Amino acid sequence: MPAGVRGVLVRSISADPNRPIGVLWLPADAPRLSLGRISLRWEKSHRSGWDVTARLGLATTEVHLASWRAAPDDWPHFVRPTVHEVTALCSALAVVTATAVDLSNRLAAL
Repeated sequence: MPAGVRGVLVRSISADPNRPIGVLWLPADAPRLSLGRISLRWEKSHRSGWDVTARLGLATTEVHLASWRAAPDDWPHFVRPTVHEVTALCSALAVVTATAVDLSNRLAAL
């Protein structure tokens, strides 16, 4: 990881393992992750391979999503399913939340 970054922000991810994970370097002084955003950080493992950590942005905080210790050099293949599924889940929750708020506002207007 370059100096001055705290990881990468996942911009896009496909279920297809042959497609790259779209990322953007996340500066060390970047604000906390917004709702549903995922960051990845990796560093050389003291054993072998890479220690990879994923964090998830929630409404008021960031939380540890997953860790892969001593992952081999092809660690994006291990990370992809988890990140893809969580991204899809967060998108679905955003749609359901918007729908619930809209329905609530319509009922309140009756």
